[in-house]
Amino acid sequence: MTETITVGPLILGGNVFGWSADRDTSFRILDAFVDAGGTTIDTADVYSAWIPGNSGGESETIIGEWLAARPGVRERVQIGTKVFSLASRPGLSAANIAAALEDSLRRLQTDHIDIYFAHRDDPNVEQAEAFGAFDAAVRAGKVRTVGISNFEPARIRSAAAVIAENSLTPISFAQDQYNLVERDAEAELIPTLLELGIGEVPYFALAAGFLTGKFRPGADVDTARSNSARYLDDPRNLALLEVLDGIAAAHDVPVTAVSLAWLRSRPSVAAPIASARTPEQLPALVASFDLELTDTELDALTAASAR
Repeated sequence: MTETITVGPLILGGNVFGWSADRDTSFRILDAFVDAGGTTIDTADVYSAWIPGNSGGESETIIGEWLAARPGVRERVQIGTKVFSLASRPGLSAANIAAALEDSLRRLQTDHIDIYFAHRDDPNVEQAEAFGAFDAAVRAGKVRTVGISNFEPARIRSAAAVIAENSLTPISFAQDQYNLVERDAEAELIPTLLELGIGEVPYFALAAGFLTGKFRPGADVDTARSNSARYLDDPRNLALLEVLDGIAAAHDVPVTAVSLAWLRSRPSVAAPIASARTPEQLPALVASFDLELTDTELDALTAASAR
């Protein structure tokens, strides 16, 4: 019943739309992404409720206005969005999932969501109810496939069991923190996803900008925009930057592209998610689309980032 959806090689993060990228800038980023061959865009109903004056839904609204202004583009792109975290639509009850979905469809100006994610686990709702609601949305043609985000491995396993017992739409994608300097997911989460056939689409793929290589000791780090400074305290991370620099130079690409290519190569990873606050940041992301690192380069990065 669920559709097979292919994402990537990079998913464009929409968390910046309506936050650090205004409407016009967001349109330019989206245009450039699609023109470069990008196909998948990630957002959430809660983006960007944390900004004073915002109430959530700003990112979805901008994407919806962009889709409406670009006839034919909707057929060329896949949209993923999420339910749970918006204060006015909290949790994973069946009623809330149904209501939040209608809100997202309206803001996105579309009749379906390609990947609908549970943004967080909800221990207060039976998993049969939550995933039954996702299944109902798929059966209604309003969602193509189902995703989860920030679920513990044991809860992923129990959800998969409930889904199998009730013949519900299976989980196709998981969205979690994972990158070269944050590899805890490899201990239990990634093996769980591999066992269950769920594709990982990591967020925080560039570690708040640290893995772009632009933040170095002595650099003027804008802490309002980035938490990268904390990575500079670990000499192992500085050694990792040296390895990234060498590989980037060998391929004549930005460090950003190398960081994303390593992540894309990892077991279970369908495609990493990364954002651009300006159109000028997008080429470094696009450079990762067809970058294939050698086994030796991948091994070097894996060893340098081991903790």
